[in-house]
Amino acid sequence: MSQFTETMLSNAQWSMKGMVTGEPDAPMRHTWAEVHARASRIAGGLAAAGVGHGDAVAVLAGYPVDIAPTAQGIWIRGASVTMLHQPTPRTDLMRWAEETMAVLETIDAKAVVVGEPFLPAAPLLTERGIRVVIASELLKADPVRAVTSYDDDLALMQLTSGSTGSPKAVRITHANVVSNAEAMFAGAEVDVESDVIVSWLPCFHDMGMTGFLTVPMYFGVELIKMTPMDFLRDNLLWVKLIDKYRGTMTAAPNFAYKLLAKRLRSLASPGQFDLSSLRWALSGAEQVDPADVEDLCAAGAPHGLRAEAILPAYGMAETTVAASFSACGAGMTVDEIDADLLAVLHRAVPATRGNTRRLVTLGPPLNGLEARILDEDGAVLPARGVGVIHLRGDPVTPGYTTVAGFISAQDDQGWYDTGDLGYLTENHDIVVCGRLKDVIIMAGRNIYPTDIERAAARVDGVRPGCAVAVRLDAGHSRESFAVAVECKNFDDHDEVRRIEHQVIHEVVVEVNARPRNVVVLAPGVIPKTPSGKLRRAHALALVT
Repeated sequence: MSQFTETMLSNAQWSMKGMVTGEPDAPMRHTWAEVHARASRIAGGLAAAGVGHGDAVAVLAGYPVDIAPTAQGIWIRGASVTMLHQPTPRTDLMRWAEETMAVLETIDAKAVVVGEPFLPAAPLLTERGIRVVIASELLKADPVRAVTSYDDDLALMQLTSGSTGSPKAVRITHANVVSNAEAMFAGAEVDVESDVIVSWLPCFHDMGMTGFLTVPMYFGVELIKMTPMDFLRDNLLWVKLIDKYRGTMTAAPNFAYKLLAKRLRSLASPGQFDLSSLRWALSGAEQVDPADVEDLCAAGAPHGLRAEAILPAYGMAETTVAASFSACGAGMTVDEIDADLLAVLHRAVPATRGNTRRLVTLGPPLNGLEARILDEDGAVLPARGVGVIHLRGDPVTPGYTTVAGFISAQDDQGWYDTGDLGYLTENHDIVVCGRLKDVIIMAGRNIYPTDIERAAARVDGVRPGCAVAVRLDAGHSRESFAVAVECKNFDDHDEVRRIEHQVIHEVVVEVNARPRNVVVLAPGVIPKTPSGKLRRAHALALVT
């Protein structure tokens, strides 16, 4: 049996820790032993449906109380889990069904497990010839024992952001999960007896499914798991649950911490919540903005939030989930560098005067991983040389499942090209500057869209997290960029003109370059991935 399956099932047998779901309306707690008992029955139902070793099973369910035992039940059968992108009230269900069919065909799904609140989608899949099994019906089966599994078996096929017409799934093996889980466990100094994890991260995203469901289940750590919809309905629910359950660990993307800071200031009175128990709050999944972390620390201080608890991190599905994070208790470290030398010479030279850029260090690679930086000619760069980040090690995926078949993610030496531009400090900490494909090149200078978006977001009236910089005429001598922002007063001509002019001003001050165009849009128009990341390439049609 693989180490992943054996350890997870062994921990489930003795652990009195468990998972709380159903907050805030109907909280319930299941020990990991109880989750395993349900998983064994689900495995029995899957066996009756013909699911066996090596099969791929897709899951469309929204509630962690269903997802956890379903995933474990699939692993008991020696199969792999693919969490499907979930339809929302705004989703065109017919289009979603066609895109989901493309995913199911690509991964060669044996069956789809459907749970609440997505039961209405089941007939759409059934009528297209897909074997659909209902999560609640699987629980009626007799339990079965785990089949023999192996370390190189697939545990997860994680859909990449925006997998629609041409799906791509990251192949995560049992060995990948174990390597990354144990590295995170050591790096985060997890204490199974005392730590309590609080998470609202979606299970169709690698950080939510792997980092904050699979890993706690693997080790048997106490987990408080709500849904993203609960978080969006009550932005203070996150801190309410940290307070209620004395949460010690949590994680979220930068935009969520920015939103939390705003809500703490506007909706909470000083000392209303006790966040002093929080020792480890990871910020990852998107670029970490130092100003947003500092704002969170200031807003959280009256509630006992300690600045040293905030932990900037770097990761991706291709490294299972985590690639690096700062040392426990170290808090955020900012690397202030000369912005002009970064843009022109591609060197991160420390500076405190003049035109500087503040970037967050993301810690050294976790155990089992190594990093290097390559220039455009493929040469390895020394410390503070800016180039493409490459990673290698046991947590790195072997490759992708695509319409065209398997595509390797590694070169012949095992290195994975992340597509991120960045550098290593003298202490071998990773620093990310931006995505290579998104960098705007004007007059020989590299301009990073995150800097443009941060400047645009400072304008009063622009919705938080709803500014996007779009590259225009990429690769041509006239390469430039445009900016789109969302505003609730998008139909007010005077307000729109004010925002347009202020966005131009802020962007010029920030990056010393003028956008070709600024567009003010209605809320919800800027395209994002299911996990909330900007889709810059998809936003091109909005600004041209």
